[in-house]
Amino acid sequence: MPLSEHMRLTHLSHGGGCGCKIAPAVLEQILADTPYAKGIAAAFPDLLVGIESSDDAAVWRLNERQAIVATTDFFMPIVDDPYEFGRIAATNAISDVYAMGGRPLFALALVGMPLDKLAPEVIRRILAGGEAAAQAAGIPIAGGHSIDASEPIYGLVAIGVIDPARVKRNDAAQAGDLLVLGKGLGVGIYSAALKKDALPAEGYAAMIASTTQLNTPGPELAEIEGVHAMTDVTGFGLLGHGLEIARGSRLTVRIEFGRLPILPEATELARAGFVTGASARNWASHGHEVGLFEGCADWQRALLTDPQTSGGLLVACTEAALEEVMQVFRLHGFERAAVVGRLQSGAPGVVVTP
Repeated sequence: MPLSEHMRLTHLSHGGGCGCKIAPAVLEQILADTPYAKGIAAAFPDLLVGIESSDDAAVWRLNERQAIVATTDFFMPIVDDPYEFGRIAATNAISDVYAMGGRPLFALALVGMPLDKLAPEVIRRILAGGEAAAQAAGIPIAGGHSIDASEPIYGLVAIGVIDPARVKRNDAAQAGDLLVLGKGLGVGIYSAALKKDALPAEGYAAMIASTTQLNTPGPELAEIEGVHAMTDVTGFGLLGHGLEIARGSRLTVRIEFGRLPILPEATELARAGFVTGASARNWASHGHEVGLFEGCADWQRALLTDPQTSGGLLVACTEAALEEVMQVFRLHGFERAAVVGRLQSGAPGVVVTP
């Protein structure tokens, strides 16, 4: 018999949010020697962005002025409230369109639910949360697909549109660019604390506020001439997604730990040892390409590798464009947006300084 609507969703899954992602090193093994690893863009000239740079979405050119942005994202519960789970998952999926500089058009729902454990009213509330996020983005959820699954899964296929000349890839940063992060870090740390009933009320409120804030600055940032590259920080953490920029752009990313925006209570929770398994997997996958400052504590490394569900935009821009970039973030309500580093000539990798 289905459990009541008051049961804990996070107890029905082995992971939650973007921490469910397959570890980067394992994913590389899975995709090795496949057509995906070799890249398929050369065979399809209108495929402007494929899988070659691990970017946020695929982009297909329709004509000289229009291109389609297509992406999908789904995961298991990161919070127990069904409505908030739906909101977070949908916000996260739509953000990949914004991260390319696109404007979302519509979405399709992906639903997998353990029908023997969840009452229909609980599932309806998850879908209602997703609808609320889509409504906030000004788009409809126009259909989808559902299955009976062993763990609750929800997400979206998100479709958007963009001018091909304004597409913002994650591999086009230039030496001298500054790196701006749009949201605070610590969502994975929050989720680890939540599962152990150790997340303070202020931390939970900050978690919901951050993960349900749509990355709406994306399209306006794409219009700024000095913005060269853009992505969003999600399951692979700041180091992982920073490394994607470094690899693709063939540059060194330098991150200043002291400038990182961190969500309330996250530092204290990290110091207390509330860290996700995904954080450790992230470090195991790409730690060999990262140089940490001497004396970097475990809790500091945990923040750098922390999987961010519905995380912030990471923008590479010129110093001349910085004021305009920050103004766009502020106008959209991203008060924690901050310069966290820069790119420089050198071997692809990430260097973290105090």
